Order: sequence, then structure tokens, then C-alpha cells
Amino acid sequence: MHETRTVGAPQASEDAMSLLQTLLRPDHDEHPERAVAARAANLIQVGEFQLIQLAYFEWFGEDMPDAVGDRLFHVYMLQNQVPHWARHYARRILALDAAGTLDDQDPAYHRFDPAYLTPVTNGVRRFAIATTAVVICIFGSLWVAYGLTGKGTSILPPYFSEEELRTQR
Repeated sequence: MHETRTVGAPQASEDAMSLLQTLLRPDHDEHPERAVAARAANLIQVGEFQLIQLAYFEWFGEDMPDAVGDRLFHVYMLQNQVPHWARHYARRILALDAAGTLDDQDPAYHRFDPAYLTPVTNGVRRFAIATTAVVICIFGSLWVAYGLTGKGTSILPPYFSEEELRTQR
């Protein structure tokens, strides 16, 4: 007798139950280590992987190499494993928050953040001038095209004159 098994069915069932539990109880987390890291990341307003980068820098004294980052991302996101040094860093942030001494704006937490705003001198004035120039070019070219076609029925293409429309009837 030949037995038939569906490969991946138990995993799909577990994933569906996990999704259902998450929808019913969003605060529930099956992986408490990841929950600690996520809470700490939210407190300092960074992403979870950026929290791991910060923890790596503090623990090892250097930026995380790309090869290590790729491996850690896979282990963290897919296997739900948090390195011990990242757990330590996250727990320290939670302890600072519990003591009321956490400064989420501390530049040490945001060393990997890109600069979102770059000040532009006279930015509003430059934008107004550029917008005015574009509007003048567009409407100016339409007006010139209308003038070159003679007496048209419309300012926008196609340019049919009243005579052409009469001959079509």
C-alpha cells in the first residue's frame, strides 16, 4: 500500500493559526525574545534590524559587516532567533525606559538614520519660480500653437478650423 502525504501542510496550518492568533490578539507574541527586541526598537524609534546593528556596534565596537548582517537578518526574521548581545542591549533599553531615563532622541540610537531633510536656502521662493516657469512654458507653447494654426475651434490639439469642420459634413 502506498501512502500519500502532503508536504508543507502542517506548516501551512501552523502559519494560519499563528495569523489568526495575531489578528485576535495583536499584543501576543509567540517569540518573547523578538518581542523584547521589538519593544526596545519601538521605544527608541528605530527598526528591529537597526536595533541589532546598534547592539552589534556596542558589543563588538565596530559596524556590522554586510555578510554578518545578511546572516543575522535571516536568523532573526525567518528563524526568530535573537543574538544574546542584542537581547542584552534591548533589555538595557527597556530598563532605561522603566527608570524614566531613556532619551529616544539620543544621537547614539540614530547613527544609522539617513538625514531626512536637507535645508534648501530660499526653497519656497525657488519652488515658486520653477513652477511659474513651467506653467508659462506649457501655456505659452499652447498659445503659440493656437496662433500658428489660424482660426481654430479649440486651443488644444487637434487643431481643426471651422472651414475644415464644415467640409466634413
